Amino acid sequence: MKNNYIKGFVLSGLIALIGLSSCQVMNKYESPQINSDNLFRDANQTDTTTIADILWREYFKDPLLQAYINEGLNNNFDMLITTERIKQAEAMLGQARAAYFPDVALSGQVEQTRLSNADPLTGMPRSKNNLGYHKETYTLGIVASWELDIWGKLNRQSKAKYADMLNSYAGRNLIQTSLISNIANTYYSILALDEQLIVTNEMIGLMDDNLLTMDALKEAGLANGAAVEQSRAALYSAKTSIHDLESNISQLENALCVMLGRAPVSLNRATLSDQIVPARLTYGIPAQMLAKRPDVQQAELSFRSAFELRYAAKAGFYPSVTLNSGTLGFSTVNGLSNFFKPENLFASIVAGLTQPLFAKKRLIAQYDVAKAEQQATLLAFEKTVLAAGQEVSDIMAIYESATKKMETRAIQVESLMKAVDYTRELLIAGEATYLEVLTAQQGLLDAQLNQVNDKLQQLQATSNLYRALGGGIE
Repeated sequence: MKNNYIKGFVLSGLIALIGLSSCQVMNKYESPQINSDNLFRDANQTDTTTIADILWREYFKDPLLQAYINEGLNNNFDMLITTERIKQAEAMLGQARAAYFPDVALSGQVEQTRLSNADPLTGMPRSKNNLGYHKETYTLGIVASWELDIWGKLNRQSKAKYADMLNSYAGRNLIQTSLISNIANTYYSILALDEQLIVTNEMIGLMDDNLLTMDALKEAGLANGAAVEQSRAALYSAKTSIHDLESNISQLENALCVMLGRAPVSLNRATLSDQIVPARLTYGIPAQMLAKRPDVQQAELSFRSAFELRYAAKAGFYPSVTLNSGTLGFSTVNGLSNFFKPENLFASIVAGLTQPLFAKKRLIAQYDVAKAEQQATLLAFEKTVLAAGQEVSDIMAIYESATKKMETRAIQVESLMKAVDYTRELLIAGEATYLEVLTAQQGLLDAQLNQVNDKLQQLQATSNLYRALGGGIE
């Protein structure tokens, strides 16, 4: 009767504990709420069309650039390293989920006991009826231990690892979209330098003609030596810049090759004029950007992991129910001949309930640390969202500025080309000085180089906005 009462008490306790699991530390995770209405400056629109929805193969029209992007996605070392990091995160998630199951091991043991024939009290030999003996016990069985997840601690830890795994996926997406943009920007920079090289060489040709003109005027007594040497100095200053341009082209080619995972070589490419700039960059609404950007996803997943770990730490305050040792196997004494007979089968189980009482503030400290980490990751998430909105706003401003500059720059270049022609004619007619000619030529060269920079700025803004909106992830 007493045993039945004890069994009933234990059973009632376990049922009560299991029942408590329904009201355990079960605060369900919800995404942080944030107002994204005004993230984009001066852009209160409702159009949900966004370039981020376009596949990168369709967004970047240049076939050579498409080939380089595809090569980079397959061979870039950062992409390959991230793939291995994902495998690590998946393995850690599998390890966390395995905590739900018991630890099972095969255990074998041999115990040998030998008693002396001498009496331990007197040291004299024992009587014939009370001699010492020798015993060997052989045991082979399966041993298991298991912690019941009554308060959801293991579940929380598993969810945190799941968030970490998703974070690694978002990290790979972040590298991918950044890599696509970096390859495109570097490619555009090389094309811009190619164009600047062409412009500079064309101006060198004009300066060569001007130097010949100045020599002729000097011979005719219409110009002095200072004019000739000033023209020569301007010519060789332009020629010197050629070496810098060629060096910069080689360095950018080398950088692009590293992104592609190959040794540095000269790369095939189109021209700057071949590149198509979208007439209008559609950026959608901020909520779409937040849903697509990998860094925003990473920030939220970090918060989610910290959220789960906080409540896993809180579950540490509650009692744990464990199966400390459960064994099922065979045991025999003095011989193995009849080891696997049914009568040698044995089983044992030891269960326990542990309620922390005093842990030197360790549990409190762990919870406080986890709670502070959750708050820190929430603040980091909010900061990432604001930074994302700022980045999109900055890029849109750069794109609009470059587009407007290109319109006025074209007029400036046209006027300076006429000025160069007019001053050369006036110089020959003796109505202009060599300084006016040099000034007009230098002004034209600067304007043409800036015109190339404007086009580069516009192209890179289209690439950067595509990345900033979360484009390039398939």
